[in-house]
Amino acid sequence: MAKLVAGTYGDALFELAVEENRIDSLTEEIEAVRTVLKENEDFEKILMHPEIPKEKKVRAVEDVFKGRISDALTGFMTIVVTKGRYSELQDIFAYFIARVKEYKKIGVAEVISAVPLREEQRQKVEQKLLDTTSYETMEIDYRVDEGLIGGMTIRIGDRVVDSTIRSKLDKLTSGLMKLSISPESEKEGVQTS
Repeated sequence: MAKLVAGTYGDALFELAVEENRIDSLTEEIEAVRTVLKENEDFEKILMHPEIPKEKKVRAVEDVFKGRISDALTGFMTIVVTKGRYSELQDIFAYFIARVKEYKKIGVAEVISAVPLREEQRQKVEQKLLDTTSYETMEIDYRVDEGLIGGMTIRIGDRVVDSTIRSKLDKLTSGLMKLSISPESEKEGVQTS
């Protein structure tokens, strides 16, 4: 349900940004609002508190943000609060940012390797991703997981490429576990499956 809410509100915000030709400025405002909300947990507690009336929450949003961000974004946030969806605001903003990146053909990838990649390896990974996708630029988050033994995992959205040794060993183990040896074939030196 939260993904549906984030998508509905995020799409509306994205359509407004495209319609008003304000994608970049609205994205900057949203990033600033996200930072403010993360740094001020007390403000979030007020907006999440079930006993504080919505009117007071709307007033709090207007007091904090009106004149500091566009009227369109302030109005959008007051609608979200009025509809009782404040708890999904960060998800809505994240969805909006993802839509903007897709619109601008910016791919977002996570690369997990067993050891830190050297710069030239990172450049090769990035170029391979650009060559095999429709993205024009990539934002890549590189992480290390020593448990992978070797190889790497690449995730773009819901797509995953797993070329780790651990993954290959898991597949091999699974395949070996499916083999069964009957007592008669063991005598003859024949394996059956």
